Amino acid sequence: MTSSATKAPEVIKFTKMHGIGNDYIYINCMESMPDRLPELAIEMSDRHFGVGGDGIVLICPSEVADFKMRMFNNDGSEARMCGNASRCIAKYVHDHHLTDLSRISLETLSGIKVLSLNMSSDGEVGSVTVDMGEPELTAKAVPVISGTERMIEQEVPTSAGPVKVTAVSMGNPHGVIFVDRIEDVDFDRLGPELERHPIWPDRANIEFLQVISPAEARMRVWERGTGETLACGTGACASAVAAVLTGRCDRRLTIHLRGGDLIIEWAPGGHVMMTGTAAEVFEGSYHRQR
Repeated sequence: MTSSATKAPEVIKFTKMHGIGNDYIYINCMESMPDRLPELAIEMSDRHFGVGGDGIVLICPSEVADFKMRMFNNDGSEARMCGNASRCIAKYVHDHHLTDLSRISLETLSGIKVLSLNMSSDGEVGSVTVDMGEPELTAKAVPVISGTERMIEQEVPTSAGPVKVTAVSMGNPHGVIFVDRIEDVDFDRLGPELERHPIWPDRANIEFLQVISPAEARMRVWERGTGETLACGTGACASAVAAVLTGRCDRRLTIHLRGGDLIIEWAPGGHVMMTGTAAEVFEGSYHRQR
């Protein structure tokens, strides 16, 4: 008999993609899905011993939409939604001929999102506009522990002194902090501390936003379960909403992240629309030891 130590490794085909630097490992699960997904996310995301990425994204069949997304952060925790990942899925399913639709519905743990594909001259997807839905602003819905119905620039104690936080959910919880200069933020200290602050029952993504003009801002993000990433689509949406709520920005603005730019519009009907690029980097096979 063959011992478990000598079993052939499981071979998992993947595609590495990124949305303005927010890089994930995409696995086509339309026919089958790997098991032990949290452990797989940790293994594959390792930038020294694995493929390297902010996590894994599974492209799955859906009974209620065109496709379904499941995603796991690089610490193994399952995420509810990611704007950058949803754009990459739209590019993947079109460019890999899983659909010829130019408007795709995507099932996520935060509901069904609608993705509009913007084609480039080579016939592939150049950018994607995602209807991110309406923001949740009540403390209970975010969720965040607050003495008021909404947490808008409420002082929160930290080891570096109090900071003013605006809480917004875009399917996952975000804490937005406005700063004069991003370079002056003690990011590596405040990011993880605020992510796990007691005000968040389920932890939170933390954004630091520097407003340049009513139509432009800079953002740096510390993502729940991942750490700093070069971009966060839901974080950019939450930051835009917070900037409008506090009177700092117009309802349409460009947000500059470390990985690139996103155009966010909080439309009059209440939905937040996000437009940005998606890119395929390489394909490969991951040999997972059984």
